[in-house]
Amino acid sequence: MKVVAVFINIIYFLLLAPFLEGVMRKLTAKIQSRQGPPLYQPYLDLLKLLGKENLNSGGNWAFRLAPILCFSSILAAIALVPLTGEANVLAHSSDLMTLIYFLTLSGFCLLVGALASGNPFAAVGASREMMTTIMLEPVLAMLLILGAVRSGSFSLSASVSGVAGVKGVSYFLMLIVYLMALQAFVSRQPFDIAEAEVEILEGPYIEYSGPNYALLRYTLNLKRMFYAWLLVSCFLSFILPANFILSLLLQTALIIIVFVLISVVGATHPRFRIDQALKYYALLLILALVAVGFGVKGW
Repeated sequence: MKVVAVFINIIYFLLLAPFLEGVMRKLTAKIQSRQGPPLYQPYLDLLKLLGKENLNSGGNWAFRLAPILCFSSILAAIALVPLTGEANVLAHSSDLMTLIYFLTLSGFCLLVGALASGNPFAAVGASREMMTTIMLEPVLAMLLILGAVRSGSFSLSASVSGVAGVKGVSYFLMLIVYLMALQAFVSRQPFDIAEAEVEILEGPYIEYSGPNYALLRYTLNLKRMFYAWLLVSCFLSFILPANFILSLLLQTALIIIVFVLISVVGATHPRFRIDQALKYYALLLILALVAVGFGVKGW
């Protein structure tokens, strides 16, 4: 069963992630008094891109290989996670650093592909993405470290479930930090600085087309769903029932609610400048460190 759980993880995320993108598009359109596309439009977009031609504007192996590595890395991270609190066969042989490694690797491969494209807009987007990663990944690490401190184990399942183990000051402070960082984690306004369509024309993605672009967009959809799942699993795991099916259904409903929140915030807030965003990220990192300190003290 624990081997099957790995495939359930991957299938669950692959099937649901485009639908959640459709939820965001539809809700954003409604807030802006537009009709908006149907909820299944992201599936059609991905199928359309898969039928197009790859244009190798970068002309080198790094540009061609980056989308595959991005997609593979995020799938590897998804395969590790305890979907409804139960560790699968891969989670037993990995820890929280393995998860952080795969998430960081996915972002790093995107940077390499953008820089290899030779496009100045892609280079600007890559530099913004790099600064964002440097400031945000430690916040994610602090969240998982808090779970490890609470549970007394660096195993992935213990770190994820350990955050909600004790409802103390550290729990509520880290919850506030994660909610404040969520828009940045999922690259939505006001923190979609690396893409910024009206400024740098989608930045790192500008030179990609066809199946390669489909892989990058799918990677972004999976990444957004992962961070929504992490919010539910770390902070709301205590309300999930023991039954796997019921737990999965409730978890899905909660993830959709998180995406509704992301959509509302994204549709009602203007984009930050990069200097404003970096100051904001620095504040989040400080608060996350304080939360871990409280966790060490048992508060």
